[in-house]
Order: sequence, then C-alpha cells, then structure tokens
Amino acid sequence: MARIVVADASPLIGLSIVCGLRWLSDLFGEVWMPQEVRREVLSGKVSRGESEIRSAIEEGWLKIWPESFAPEETIDLDEGESACIQIALSHSDDVLLIMDERAGRAFAQEKEIQVVGTAAIIGMAKMSGLITSAYEVFAALHASDFRISATVIQTILMRVDE
Repeated sequence: MARIVVADASPLIGLSIVCGLRWLSDLFGEVWMPQEVRREVLSGKVSRGESEIRSAIEEGWLKIWPESFAPEETIDLDEGESACIQIALSHSDDVLLIMDERAGRAFAQEKEIQVVGTAAIIGMAKMSGLITSAYEVFAALHASDFRISATVIQTILMRVDE
C-alpha cells in the first residue's frame, strides 16, 4: 500500500455525495489533498460535499498538503489535478493518486504514478466489507448527476461479484 495517498476534488465530492468519504480513512488512514484542491472543494459557496469534507479535515484524517504548487506549464490540467500530480512526482513510488479526470489519469499513468478513481474506491469499499452493495452506491451517484462511465462501473461490479 502507498504511504502517501493524495486525492483530487472529484473523488472527494463524489464520495461525500454517497456518504462514503469515511471509506478513504477506513481504507488508507491518512489522505492528503493539495491546497489547490482545498480551494476547489471548500469554496464557501455551499458546494456539494463541502460540510463532509470540512468534517473530515476537522477529524484529522483528511489533511492539507503543506506547500502550494505553481501550475506546471507542461501539464494541461486544472490547478488541483496538476498539484496532485506534482506531489506524486516528488514522492514517486510511495504515492497513490485518487483522481477521476481522464486527462489527469492518463498523464499520471504515463509517469508511472499509481492512480485509482472514485469507482475503484467503491470497489475497494465493497471488497473490504465497508458497504454491502457497490451497485446501490453507483446508482445513488448516477441519480446525483455524478458521472462514471458505464464500462468502468461494469468492470468494478464484475470484480466485486455483483
């Protein structure tokens, strides 16, 4: 297991929608987010998941990375994704990156960074006994307008025998 787990905004929001943010703590212990992601998810505009994310920070298992990153000009991603990748690159094989955005995942994989998305976290939660039905979680996410590819969902459901 990676020693440093870094999460981008989308998985934090998606998991909070289905009351699954705590799964990150159960699966990994400590989880980090860059300051750039904190600005996205705690915008003060009463965004989805904001209160759950704020609570996780107060509980101490969701932590804010102590340094900020200037956007990397060679990476065509938003500030949060770019910062997550820069943390991973600075700690190479000791990092698990939790990110949903296709371009960010592709770049991370090019750089041989271990990366999983919200769907994989749901699968891990099912395999660890944290939830009884991954299908129900995917259905709740879909009903909330949070989108995950049908192919990805099918792959995860097959892996968890649903």
